[in-house]
Amino acid sequence: MLSHLLIKNYALIEHLEMDPDSSLNIITGETGAGKSIMLGAIGLLMGNRADTKTLYNPDEKCVIEGVFAVSGYIIENLFDEENLDYDTTCFVRREISPSGKSRAFVNDTPVTLDILRRVTSHLMDIHSQHDSILLGSNEYQLEIVDTYAQNDALLRQYRTDYRQFRLKQEAYEQLLNETATMKKEFDYNNFLYEELQRLSLQADEQEQLEQELTILENAEDIKERLQLSWDYLDNAEQSVVVYLKNVVNNLNYVTRLAERFGAIRDRAQSALIELRDLAGEISTEQDNIETNDSRAETIRERLNLIYQLQTKHAVKTITELLDIQAMLEKKVSKILNSDEELALAKGESEAALHQLMVSAQLLSDSRRAVLEQIEKQIDSLLVDLGMPNASLKINLEVGKPSTSGIDTISFLFSANKGVKPQQLKNVASGGEFSRLMMTIKYILASKRSLPTIIFDEIDTGVSGEIAIKMGNMMRDMAHSHQIIAITHLHQIAAQGKAHYFVYKDHSGNRTVSRVRKLSFTERVQEIAQMIGGKNPSASVLKNAKELLSQKA
Repeated sequence: MLSHLLIKNYALIEHLEMDPDSSLNIITGETGAGKSIMLGAIGLLMGNRADTKTLYNPDEKCVIEGVFAVSGYIIENLFDEENLDYDTTCFVRREISPSGKSRAFVNDTPVTLDILRRVTSHLMDIHSQHDSILLGSNEYQLEIVDTYAQNDALLRQYRTDYRQFRLKQEAYEQLLNETATMKKEFDYNNFLYEELQRLSLQADEQEQLEQELTILENAEDIKERLQLSWDYLDNAEQSVVVYLKNVVNNLNYVTRLAERFGAIRDRAQSALIELRDLAGEISTEQDNIETNDSRAETIRERLNLIYQLQTKHAVKTITELLDIQAMLEKKVSKILNSDEELALAKGESEAALHQLMVSAQLLSDSRRAVLEQIEKQIDSLLVDLGMPNASLKINLEVGKPSTSGIDTISFLFSANKGVKPQQLKNVASGGEFSRLMMTIKYILASKRSLPTIIFDEIDTGVSGEIAIKMGNMMRDMAHSHQIIAITHLHQIAAQGKAHYFVYKDHSGNRTVSRVRKLSFTERVQEIAQMIGGKNPSASVLKNAKELLSQKA
């Protein structure tokens, strides 16, 4: 329930605070005193669009804050889904800056307007004489039936199955589209794949082939220079090896004279061995170099194929060609195996649809089972509210699955005898709508824990005994729900547990709207004025006092 409401700097409201009772709260006041302004501020708290023109002082920010006791509400999952801190006391705040920037908070956490609307829709429920548009909505009518049938569990299961079906159906449709596209490209992709596959590419072969070709193309020059290198090392009379032998011999001699020269003798000896080994390798390499035009031509042809494919696929390495080959193989394979994949995806979609239709039928059966009960109960309540010939018929038609099931609900209404029930918008007046909406809220209140209900002059078009019965219905609802009723009827006002009076204060430089909670004596005076005008007689005052005493 709403335990505290703060409105600052909004329209004619400079500063307003109230602590509504947990039962039936009545709000009255003169026309234009600010009742609708309060409702507008609450609308901002529920996520309505803001306008800086509504600021009382255009240089200061507007703040609307509601404190809610939510221990009886089952909304912990909602807070978890939106990553909000949950507590049995919930603080909701909306701020509008002079620049027009709007901010919203739930338990001091900044939230978007969509999240604000989602949270506050579980905290407050505003209904007014303008709800004919809402009541005429098939979606809202379906929600009424589901609430009455207490279909929460069936709806959750259906929506889970619906999401699963949509996932499977979308996956199947996507696979169908992909397969159709790939089939168009299959021949070309298969050609490209086979072209690469025939080449049997190896990741490092390009570098090896290019090096081998370079050697083959320069074989004579390489062979000549290797021969010359060997000659310098070990073949000529004055070769490096011959000179190094002389160095070793000289060092052997001096080492016999002085042992300390042994280290450099050993190094010279090692160098001699290394040079002889190097000469041997050069000789071997020189012997292995051959002129092979046939092999060179074979390499050129393979490299040309590699280069052509790299140009064709706009890459520079064999590794990239192999990646393309793997990708093409996957595409080709997918087409070759597409029938199996499609059959599997179709089977999963059909299984999900079967499960969905099972859930849909259970939900539809539950709805159909309560239609007659709703009709009879609403017809009976409308008789009590002075509409003995009123009749409500609820049509249910089965169609394709949607987010809310396979059913389309239509409320058909007739307020007069002999008139066939028709769509609500065609047959109901404002007062009739008010009473019909009242009966709907009344029966729903007994089915689930509703949030704070705000009735905004829903009593328009009724009076007398009917108003008394409507007030009694509000009082009954308030036994288990917090009700806030903005009314101009004394019969309803007398039923309230708490009574707030909205008025204009002209004492300052600027008119402001204020609200005060009335004492019993003040309530007697206010209700008497609602009955008999500004200067009620003693009998009217007595009547007002009796009304309040009877309620007590």
